[in-house]
Amino acid sequence: MKKLTRTYYQQEDVVAIARDLIGKTIVTHIDGQRTSGIITETEAYRGHGDKACHAHLGRFTERTKIMYAPGGVAYVYLCYGIHHLFNIITNTENQADAVLIRAVEPVDGILTMLARRHKVKVDKSLTSGPGNFSKAFGIDKTHYGTDLTASTIWIEEKEEDLNNQASRTIDIVESERIGIDYAGEDKYLPWRFYLKSSIYVSVR
Repeated sequence: MKKLTRTYYQQEDVVAIARDLIGKTIVTHIDGQRTSGIITETEAYRGHGDKACHAHLGRFTERTKIMYAPGGVAYVYLCYGIHHLFNIITNTENQADAVLIRAVEPVDGILTMLARRHKVKVDKSLTSGPGNFSKAFGIDKTHYGTDLTASTIWIEEKEEDLNNQASRTIDIVESERIGIDYAGEDKYLPWRFYLKSSIYVSVR
């Protein structure tokens, strides 16, 4: 497996990155526990010009300031006071682009995931939905700003995937993003992607 580099995260097109992340492996090493899974669902948010993005019109707050960092760090925030949502900052400094990880198909550390989610058996809800994924993988607000090229949270790619892009693309569905009715016409942008063959998807 090959860990994604800072150069990958700092590509300009956040929508292309959100699509390309489908099928890659996300790994966490938190509290001495390793968990990993295949990314099955993402959403792209394009900085200043996207009404659904937290940084729309250059909004800069204590919560959003990490969005203006160079790509390759984590933006984690609390949604509805309950769920931690994990985002990957992309592009170069001050662009404020981000990819939300919405669902993952579990691979390693499943017993750890079950314990964190207070579940006794594996089903799609274990890691489907951005809050469920973050909890299963041990991600919370303490990981705000985490360097995604280091050793706490990172994303890997199989070497053979580099030569199998065309076949993987066929299995990816694009749709409108979820839960952004406030975003006006931008809510219709087809910037959500999911893996058609996986049951680990929040909404089809």
